[in-house]
Amino acid sequence: MNFLLETLRLIVLTICYHLEAFLKVIVPQRKKNVSGEIVLITGAGSGIGRLMALEFAPLDVSLVLWDINVDGLKETAKQVKEKGVSRVHYYQCDCSDREVVYRVADQVKSEIGDVTILINNAGIVSGKKFMDTPDALVEKTLRVNALSHFWTYKAFLPAMTNKNHGHLVSVASSAGLIGVNGLADYCASKFAAVGFAESMALELIAAGKEGVKTTIVCPYFINTGMFDGCGTK
Repeated sequence: MNFLLETLRLIVLTICYHLEAFLKVIVPQRKKNVSGEIVLITGAGSGIGRLMALEFAPLDVSLVLWDINVDGLKETAKQVKEKGVSRVHYYQCDCSDREVVYRVADQVKSEIGDVTILINNAGIVSGKKFMDTPDALVEKTLRVNALSHFWTYKAFLPAMTNKNHGHLVSVASSAGLIGVNGLADYCASKFAAVGFAESMALELIAAGKEGVKTTIVCPYFINTGMFDGCGTK
């Protein structure tokens, strides 16, 4: 009997969620108000990270920019400030190093406050066939693209759950949904990022923390320099 009830519930919920998704396609949704939020973007020294920082600039937020490339961070901060933003802070951070992530996170919390929107965007790609990829580079890819998300969640999620307010964003990849020739280590890291973010979203729902939102972004090839030379039909 329980099995039949659970199956019926699954069918009803599936129909409801599909109808909800369809309505969201045809009915414009009100944009999220991020005014006053503290937004941390990893990998903000170039590419998507810099573009997101520029998009957030006019939205009355405090921007916290992380990257291992200090020159890139300075350039992003400069461009953001040119848009009239004064509350921008940047920190050099090697997201592949757990201890560095925790140390810089503590510095941010001490100097700026609790991060309320966390955007895990930092990523690297080797661009080599698997057997041609050095072990150290495979490990680096997994640490930057996947494990760093674990450390940033551990650093910033407790404050979000305590207040039941926040937003976790994982910038993954379409390569985290389907395997790609020549990107074995990259795909593995992005599959891990997607699986981790999905699991954490469900964990938050189960804990009754509906005020902490989650978003997973899976871009295709983007002209930011990271995938120069890649081609597709």
